[in-house]
Amino acid sequence: MENSRLLLFDLDGTLLRDDKTISQRTLKALWECRKKGILLGISTSRSEQNALSFVEELKPDILITSGGALVKHRDRYIYRSGFSREDTERMIETARKVCGADCEITVDTVDAHYWNYKVDPKKQDKSWGDSIYTDFRDFQESSLKICVEIFEECQAKQLQELFPECDCVRFSDGYWYKFTPKEATKERAVMEICAACKISTEDITAFGDDYADIGMLQLCGKGIAMGNAIALVKQKADMVIGSNEEDGIAEYLEMEYEGKKN
Repeated sequence: MENSRLLLFDLDGTLLRDDKTISQRTLKALWECRKKGILLGISTSRSEQNALSFVEELKPDILITSGGALVKHRDRYIYRSGFSREDTERMIETARKVCGADCEITVDTVDAHYWNYKVDPKKQDKSWGDSIYTDFRDFQESSLKICVEIFEECQAKQLQELFPECDCVRFSDGYWYKFTPKEATKERAVMEICAACKISTEDITAFGDDYADIGMLQLCGKGIAMGNAIALVKQKADMVIGSNEEDGIAEYLEMEYEGKKN
């Protein structure tokens, strides 16, 4: 971490433990980094409002949300990419034709997170916060990101072919696929951050665990996979550390400090 000027963390399965909290040990290690002048950033597929509910105490300098569709440097938005109201409506209709009229869908807008789950996810996992229920039948909003639950791989491939303008990535912990504009990725977001902060990708150490993190880990100067990461992420990363449940991030940062002191 000797040359790191920015530490960039995915949330779920990375900075967050399974109970969706950041351990006190990890928070302490991160604050020590901040004292050394290192910037702290979040890069997540969650919406901005939802992501902030987990990192309020951390007060990140950088916030990449909705899979890279929205990028914030401190209090200023520096990048935004999304779908128009018409494109959002078209994509929802197409997903229902391909995957079934009752397929489950989520939509991130700049201001909210919408869903049509059959079972209220907030009753299963309170971390979903203020998600808004809608049946999407008359949805008149532009969007940043659309996710669709797709159980058949052939349907996922069909949607990818029907949405050639989209970046599509599957989440490993279920059957959900995220669709953002092709240019709206975590990698593109990193480049926008580099331009805004006047740093290079070599100045960034990134941490992740899932498919959507691979490009980011490979782009940054050092890409670190969590011990609980999927196999492909571990293969592509420069280093594998302890899991999100084992304070892997805190242990790594503490070892870096000790190395500097010696």
